[in-house]
Amino acid sequence: MSTIKEGEAIPEGTFKYVPWSEALEDNLACGIPVDLSTNEWKDKKVVLFSVPGAFTPTCHTKHLPPYLEKYDEFKSKGVDVIAVLAANDPFVMSGWARFEGLKDKILALSDTNAEWSKKLGLTKDLSAHGLGLRTNRYALILENNVVKYIGVETGPGVSVSGADAVLAHL
Repeated sequence: MSTIKEGEAIPEGTFKYVPWSEALEDNLACGIPVDLSTNEWKDKKVVLFSVPGAFTPTCHTKHLPPYLEKYDEFKSKGVDVIAVLAANDPFVMSGWARFEGLKDKILALSDTNAEWSKKLGLTKDLSAHGLGLRTNRYALILENNVVKYIGVETGPGVSVSGADAVLAHL
């Protein structure tokens, strides 16, 4: 069960990610992970959606692609930052971002050991499947780091954390 609620400020957190650059296009470079603090989102409208894992079936085919397809709709509603979050390491997230063609449209953030998601009460233990502790499947709309919408999936599939559900709440 989520411990963060609409109207509450998110806890401070720092993610690792590999910023997109043209040097990554030929897939021969890996890039250098940098830190991104949630403090950088102050005074911004952010859509953050979380997946249990990069390249996993639902995340890869049903959750991430609609966000990229509807990128212009998000931007037209005043969204400054769109980010996907998972417990995968920053190199895996960068590889997934390159495979999906995100470039600099959607940030692919690593929530190492699901530490930040733990603070929100939004982790999922997939140890029984050999995957360990992961981020749950959820979406947040943040304005000045305050939660305006939270959609947490309670079963398989993508509904309340999907691009259409989030767009409906912007």
